[in-house]
Amino acid sequence: MMGGDEKIRIVDLHAFYGESHILHGIDMSVNQGELVTLLGRNGSGRSTTLRSIMNMVGRRTGQIVINGNETIHTPAHKIAHLGVGFCPEERAIFSSLNVEENLMLPPAVRSDGMSLEEIYEIFPNLYERRTSQGTRLSGGEQQMLAMARILRTGANILLLDEITEGLAPVIVRKLAEVLLMLKERGLTILLVEQNFRFAAPIADRHYVMEHGHIVEEVHANELEAKSEMLNTYLGV
Repeated sequence: MMGGDEKIRIVDLHAFYGESHILHGIDMSVNQGELVTLLGRNGSGRSTTLRSIMNMVGRRTGQIVINGNETIHTPAHKIAHLGVGFCPEERAIFSSLNVEENLMLPPAVRSDGMSLEEIYEIFPNLYERRTSQGTRLSGGEQQMLAMARILRTGANILLLDEITEGLAPVIVRKLAEVLLMLKERGLTILLVEQNFRFAAPIADRHYVMEHGHIVEEVHANELEAKSEMLNTYLGV
């Protein structure tokens, strides 16, 4: 049964890279304005789930409905036009361009992309560094730029892969504030995150993955009751 506010629904998703069978029948959904995390150890299939939603794996079977559209046979660039923004772990900043040039590049996939003014309001660091080369930015600034570029496109579903990895605590706190603000604006966020202390206070729900399966779904109000189980799967 598809809820009216369901932005992503995945049913029996299997994903393959060559002969390797990575995802084994994933079922999950993300609703409008929700922030949902995929938790699990490295190699549990979390990043592959994001890449599968974008059709960036070798082969996938099952059902993936995005904004009401069945997309299992849809090419990646057309999935972006349904309002999906993917921020991969490697960030993909154009190092030869400065911050503002990077921000001017993204195509509008929807008409409601954020203006430069809005972006600079959310990320004052980027305004200060707007004439700096991509290569001169710190890891945290690069991460902010990668997210800002997606917001420029008008995407209203964000797939974010390990955005806090290797970043200073002050930047991690800033990213948490930004995600909560985007959630308040009604954006839908699916977050792959290793840093449970970052994810726990901001997420509505968590899916716990192991060996390409979803083994548990935990709502924000169940975190305490299920902390022992989370410990077992995540070693937090």
